[in-house]
Amino acid sequence: MPKPNISLTTQAINYIEANLNSRLDLTTIANALHYSKFYLHRTFNQTLGLTLHSYAQRRQLTEAARLLVNSTLPIIEIALNSGYASQQAFSDIFKAMYKISPAEFRAKEFFYPLQLPAQLKTAITPIKFKLSDIKPAQTADIPAWLELVNLTVDGYPCLKKTEYLTKLQQYINSQQALVLQIGQTAIGAMTFSVATDSIDFLAIHPQYRNLGLTQLFIAKLSQELQPGHALSLTTYRAGDKADTGWRNEYRRLGFQEAELLVEFGYPTQRFKLPAQTKEAMAYAANHA
Repeated sequence: MPKPNISLTTQAINYIEANLNSRLDLTTIANALHYSKFYLHRTFNQTLGLTLHSYAQRRQLTEAARLLVNSTLPIIEIALNSGYASQQAFSDIFKAMYKISPAEFRAKEFFYPLQLPAQLKTAITPIKFKLSDIKPAQTADIPAWLELVNLTVDGYPCLKKTEYLTKLQQYINSQQALVLQIGQTAIGAMTFSVATDSIDFLAIHPQYRNLGLTQLFIAKLSQELQPGHALSLTTYRAGDKADTGWRNEYRRLGFQEAELLVEFGYPTQRFKLPAQTKEAMAYAANHA
């Protein structure tokens, strides 16, 4: 992707961060940056994998959620400070994204983000990655891994970082963690369970999501699991407004819908990849 596109997306991200307490829409941001709103929309979406509107909304709701837990400000004040014209409008979208009302979220006293500020690489490396580029993760990889988690937190609602870090070390110790890095930057990461044939965490750097890395990680994992077993993971339920495209990505790769679940109080759904599909991915990757 050309460097100017990344520069423009970064300008838009910086503008959003400086104006989180204002009404943010595509026209306003495009005018402020002196770009066509159509060009800005296309560029932002290509770079981050989600629309500028979705990103801005998720950032404002994240900071509103932080204030709900860490301040005593009235909900109406938080709503107005988040760019909403009324408490009702704020409450409706907050509940759609967080699955509980602002008052209920405040009562739980546990903050988690929908979207953290995106920090992009100035350019991406146009590499055709191979299975051998994905390595078992080491303890030294944890800082880069956590940077990737910050970029992709939209895929994992309710993630508690302290608990996650402890579990990540356990996955690394048991050799059930895989990572793909360029220099000091993690662009893909996965933890999995051999016992349950499941992917427990999978993240791809937003700027590399269109390079087939999800499929490559699944092919690599097939080498670690016994043949003949389906692979499972959990993701958003159908219609969840907090989903930034993960559900469609897994369906595109051949995952099939299974049972509905509630994890950490959040409604999710298990998806399963048939063994034949999983092993076909591995064969294709090995013979590419």
